[in-house]
Amino acid sequence: MKTNTILLASRPQGVPTAAQFRFETREVPEPAASQVLLKTLYVSVDPYMRGRMSAAKSYVAPFEVGEPLAGGVVAEVVTSHSDALPVGSVVVGNLPWQEFSVADANTLNRVPTDKAPASFFLGLLGMPGLTAYFGLLDICQPQAGETVVVSGAAGAVGLLVGQLAKIKGCRVVGTAGSDEKVAHLKALGFDEAINYKTTPDIAQALAAAAPNGVDCYFDNVGGAITDAVYDLLNKHARIALCGQISTYNATETPTGPRPEGKLLKTSTKLQGFIVSDYLSRWPEGVQQLTEWYAAGQLKGEETITDGFENIPAAFLGLFSGENTGKAVVKVA
Repeated sequence: MKTNTILLASRPQGVPTAAQFRFETREVPEPAASQVLLKTLYVSVDPYMRGRMSAAKSYVAPFEVGEPLAGGVVAEVVTSHSDALPVGSVVVGNLPWQEFSVADANTLNRVPTDKAPASFFLGLLGMPGLTAYFGLLDICQPQAGETVVVSGAAGAVGLLVGQLAKIKGCRVVGTAGSDEKVAHLKALGFDEAINYKTTPDIAQALAAAAPNGVDCYFDNVGGAITDAVYDLLNKHARIALCGQISTYNATETPTGPRPEGKLLKTSTKLQGFIVSDYLSRWPEGVQQLTEWYAAGQLKGEETITDGFENIPAAFLGLFSGENTGKAVVKVA
């Protein structure tokens, strides 16, 4: 059996382009004992994958040039040598960008498609949802009446952080990159939303949106927005450092204000985290997110691109702000 696959053709310098991807047809091996043959249904594209395209040391191994890229995938079992995953099971796992693949059954999680659409297990009920859940609730620990600022608020994680903060009774301010996204954030219940691309003075706009200062900051972006938030921190503020997408494609390390003095004076907690830090608690997070979703308190927002051939374009679109909510590609 053969399958289409997408390989890393070369490592990008700066912003990735279509030249970094190569399509190839490869043989799919027969599944061995305790393995399953999978048909890909949905592929997740995520900003962290940009780091894996580099050879630099990070918290996860880099992609290898000439080998398939991989990430979160929802797939259907079409051949099974595992009692735990019969044919027809829908599963989620870290899988290559291929239309068909073989995996060990114990590396996959069966998803309850009666609870939510299958694609949601790459977003609201998957890695982005858990990132929002643990980053906000475990690190920031927001209290009712506090002000929470979220950068990259229209992305897969940011949209959920804002909704979770509203569940906790907070005032929520988000930044996003278009008027349409700003309107969408307000429709989801954000108290204030700022288009950072058209706002002449982001620091002034944030100060107006958070007149009582900032108690919790969920940082997906870094850069000038984060610099401005540091000037608004209240005593004992908490910062969850989730991403720095403004610098992912930088070819030189940008220089900005040094924040240590501001953190010291406000006794602020700044904690970087990776969602895999909470791996042992993922069932807890999925259960709670599922309950809030079922109760109508959380909405799973997606930008769905159709077609296996469009996976690279959907990934590149992350860096020009083409997605609102979770970006996924529907393959089958």
